[in-house]
Amino acid sequence: MTAAGRTLRVSVRPGTDESVPPLLLMNGIGASLEVLQPFVDALDRRRSVIRFDVPGVGGSPRPVVPYVLATLSPVVAGMLDRLGFEDSVDVLGLSWGGGLAQHFAVQHRRRCRRLVLAATGTGSLMVPANPRVLAHMLTPRRHRDPEYVRSIAGELYGGTMRSDPARAARVLHSASRLGPRRGYYYQLAASTGWSSLPFLKLIRQPTLLVAGDDDPIIPAINARVMARLIPDVRLHLYHGGHIALITEPDELAPVIEEFLDG
Repeated sequence: MTAAGRTLRVSVRPGTDESVPPLLLMNGIGASLEVLQPFVDALDRRRSVIRFDVPGVGGSPRPVVPYVLATLSPVVAGMLDRLGFEDSVDVLGLSWGGGLAQHFAVQHRRRCRRLVLAATGTGSLMVPANPRVLAHMLTPRRHRDPEYVRSIAGELYGGTMRSDPARAARVLHSASRLGPRRGYYYQLAASTGWSSLPFLKLIRQPTLLVAGDDDPIIPAINARVMARLIPDVRLHLYHGGHIALITEPDELAPVIEEFLDG
């Protein structure tokens, strides 16, 4: 569908209980909406779940002009309107999607009821990953080359990927839909120089921070810093790595649903 001048590929899993607020998922960099399927399957069927591919990723056509988080956030709000979700929704952002989720929560405060930030940080102003880890993030190769992702999965994602790196390849490639290479770089550029650190205190929604103690991409210290600055926040530190939300969803989905149900 087209919203605010951008065309997005969208997926909605209708819930069985209209009284339960829908959950909007915002994915990590370079990942199509299919990558989140294990987490969606672990959620209670009562809850409607909304997913989308950002411009140039997965099944969404690449944008004619680049975008930044401030211009993508209104697109997401327009998408919700087109889908008929005109009231507030719960929002979960994973990794890169957590940056967009933070921006959405501030820019469209009335549309976001509760906020979940999983394996995410504050952008350019944060405790960074090891330079070797960051180097792997500069290209979309891990989303396109199963052998390559197997060779770097432990170092890049941590957690159970250290002992079973092939699992990362299965998660990222089994059903993922590839977009043009340029789409990855558009997404990478969209958050370049961006930081939520100056406006974390403006996030007024009840917020759950979900962070792994072995996350090479977003060290857990960043979640602890965010927990000190967001007014209404709960921190859940789990034993695992960066993509545990999709590799161990049965462990994290109940924690997130308990928070969303209040």
